[in-house]
Amino acid sequence: MAPAPTGPSLEIGFADGVTRARLRAGTGYEDDLRRLALRFASSVQRSPQTMEVEIDDLLTNLVALTAWPQPGTVAWDPQMAALATDSALDAQAVAKRLDPAAAAEADGQIGPEQVDDLLGPDWKADLTAFQRRDIAKLLSLRHGANFSVPGAGKTRVGLAVFHALRRTNGIERLLIVGPKSCYESWQYENQQCLGEPLRMDVFSRGADPAADALIVNYERLAGSVNELGQWLGARPSMLLLDEAHRMKLGADGTYGAACLALGPRSRHRLILTGTPAPNGARDLENLFGFVWPGHGRQKVTQAVAGGDLAKASQVLRPLFTRTTKGELGLPPVATTVRPVPMPPVHQEVYEALVGRFSARAAGSEGDFLALGKIIVYLLMAATSPALLAVGTTRYEPLSYQVPPLPVPEGTPLFDLMRDLPSYEMSPKYQETLAIVADNAARGRKTLVWSTFIRSLNTLEHILAEFSPAMVHGGTEDREAQIGRFRNDPDCMVLLSNPATLGEGISLHHHCHDAVYVDRDFAAGRFLQSLDRIHRLGLAPGTQTTITVLASQGTIDEVVAQRLADKLHFMGSILDDPAVQQLADLDEEPAVGGGLDQRDLQALMGHLRARTA
Repeated sequence: MAPAPTGPSLEIGFADGVTRARLRAGTGYEDDLRRLALRFASSVQRSPQTMEVEIDDLLTNLVALTAWPQPGTVAWDPQMAALATDSALDAQAVAKRLDPAAAAEADGQIGPEQVDDLLGPDWKADLTAFQRRDIAKLLSLRHGANFSVPGAGKTRVGLAVFHALRRTNGIERLLIVGPKSCYESWQYENQQCLGEPLRMDVFSRGADPAADALIVNYERLAGSVNELGQWLGARPSMLLLDEAHRMKLGADGTYGAACLALGPRSRHRLILTGTPAPNGARDLENLFGFVWPGHGRQKVTQAVAGGDLAKASQVLRPLFTRTTKGELGLPPVATTVRPVPMPPVHQEVYEALVGRFSARAAGSEGDFLALGKIIVYLLMAATSPALLAVGTTRYEPLSYQVPPLPVPEGTPLFDLMRDLPSYEMSPKYQETLAIVADNAARGRKTLVWSTFIRSLNTLEHILAEFSPAMVHGGTEDREAQIGRFRNDPDCMVLLSNPATLGEGISLHHHCHDAVYVDRDFAAGRFLQSLDRIHRLGLAPGTQTTITVLASQGTIDEVVAQRLADKLHFMGSILDDPAVQQLADLDEEPAVGGGLDQRDLQALMGHLRARTA
């Protein structure tokens, strides 16, 4: 029997790892700790008196602690104790909401009609019916998740939730974590919504020490965890993750680990993202694991495990709110895929990259195989194999010969790949040119997406007739380029990649047509980029057209299938038909092949192609 304790028989606090708890037994309780460790799947015994366990595991299995021989002498770290209490209360609240008979009588249930009173006279912004509904539901939960589509006003909803909690629940501070592109929106809403705006500042060494709200980007988060954790813990605070899908890797990612470290330091947690599960259930588990440690992850795992996504959606619905595009009343978007055939040498090069060699590939088999093993090179090759051949710099545009030169006999395939623009026009570029020219003739601007900077630079030359603007990671005058696209009547094209411009920008008042020259496997980026031109505020009857280009018989078809699978999962789990429809795009014939040499010369007359 263990001796009568002179201090805590067990101490429970945070381990050095941000997602783990440390349990330290008093002298004489080593055997009890060893038995307790067997009750947790993730337990690791560091010494006879110390073990660590994942916080999710601890919170999910708190009942295991009832077997401790001296429960009255267990000492909890205050923040860990608050986290455990919150988790237990969340479990009770969600259980009530899952029970139809109890849901109507659930404690703390707030209706949309109560929102105005909770916001008080200092709130001066208009709210839509679905925003009131979302605010009410988020205030009914101790912590929340808003998965509404981009353009539904998630920033305003998040600010309203904080303002209401500030008035009624004693929450004093707000820490907003998001991409840099969200800063402007938060600062704008702060001024528009509140009669007395929050003292809001961007986190830095010179940030206002008396700020009510701080904004920090995900890239700075990891190096600032301790400082921000102290700021959160000093006064009752709310932690809000904007574009929360950026922490979808959870503890395995830099952003996720930092967010999970800060979570317990806050009194209230809220996440905002229109794409909560871009790669499947694990993403959703990690997001819910941040909002509701223990209980949240467990609920997602249980709901999805059966494979019935419609049922899983109903099970998880009490844990989040979502406004769909259907509820926004947006005009429908026409999204189609145009399969484009590859010309002969293009096809021959692509075949060599995947290990099917022609006679012209003799002697270069090893070079082709080395390139073909890297997925990003296959994505490039599906657009134009010439992108693989590095020029003066790896971003140098391809210079196309118009009309193309005849392919010389006996030239090695590797040399042809390097000089391909002299012999063949990429059908994707030709198709893009045809679409942009047709749109421009009708006075419609076009947003053109491509993953690769060299491809964007090439398109800038090919589409020079239409005064293109361009934004990618290296663009220094980003705002000027976007402003020119919006306001210059001669600028009919904006070239960008989803990694740079996929979030935080609205173009729906100026552009209603988009072309994807290529896509990668990131479903979240694809959905986010779609919403740049299809969002709240579109005039009734606006026709929005999205065209995806796919080279036949290439990795483009694999990407399309994987994106369809991911979009089907996300649409099912969110019960959103608009997302599910994107999983099955209608096919339409390509028209770029209808451009003859005179058409190309007229459109590309500014180009002076290199000679062979």
